[in-house]
Amino acid sequence: MEPQLRQTVTHGVATVVIDHPAKRNAMTADMWRQVPPLLAGLAADPAVRTVVLTGEGNTFCAGADISSLRESPGQAQDLAVRAEEALAAFPKPTLAAVRGYCVGGGSQLAAACDLRFADEGALFGITPAKLGIVYPSSSTRRLVSLVGPATAKYLLFSGELIDAGRALRTGLVDEVLPGDELDKRVAEFTAVLASRSQLTQAAAKEYADGRLDRDAHWGEQARAGGDAAEGVAAFLERREPRFTWTPGEGTLGGNAAGGSATG
Repeated sequence: MEPQLRQTVTHGVATVVIDHPAKRNAMTADMWRQVPPLLAGLAADPAVRTVVLTGEGNTFCAGADISSLRESPGQAQDLAVRAEEALAAFPKPTLAAVRGYCVGGGSQLAAACDLRFADEGALFGITPAKLGIVYPSSSTRRLVSLVGPATAKYLLFSGELIDAGRALRTGLVDEVLPGDELDKRVAEFTAVLASRSQLTQAAAKEYADGRLDRDAHWGEQARAGGDAAEGVAAFLERREPRFTWTPGEGTLGGNAAGGSATG
């Protein structure tokens, strides 16, 4: 089977699988190219409320396919950065479910997700120093924002792998589960995410990622969208809320000033 990214959507959760098991799910140039349009389609799909990124089998992603680096390391890095930035800009919550190796470009993708859950056997590494490659500035800043400068330097200077326990302690991952519990926990948590207000999530994602000029925009969206009224009504009526606001242009990754409200 050709290396590919597979996707399914179930109950509001899109699962994207990095599928290249012959090379421990290493990303080929074509796979990197697939990421931005795939995410654009999921962002535009109102049935999708959150995305899980994972790897086929027992490995998340062992990095970039080295054969692509031999031909044009600069081009391969550019494709990886474009994919990473598209993932970071995705307007809905994203979660990396990590088993086994999460190395190099795999760590770039995981770090670009909003959250990272890992099984206890996962191993993380950022390895450009082993190849003489300059790690991209955007990727470095994202790593530092997660783990701080000291741990970022440890990972980048050495290229050494760290285990899931250390990744949890440093903030590189958010939860560590026994291997046989990871899928269940990811399913439970993404069901929670899918049930929550997308308005709250979209605004929080922008603010958490450092955007500071959108108070007026999000205030208008809150007034027009109806989620707050629905949330209060549901609480008082002791029922589950039925939130209707959906991301549109003007949310993170959008192009214009206005969002959208349905209902």
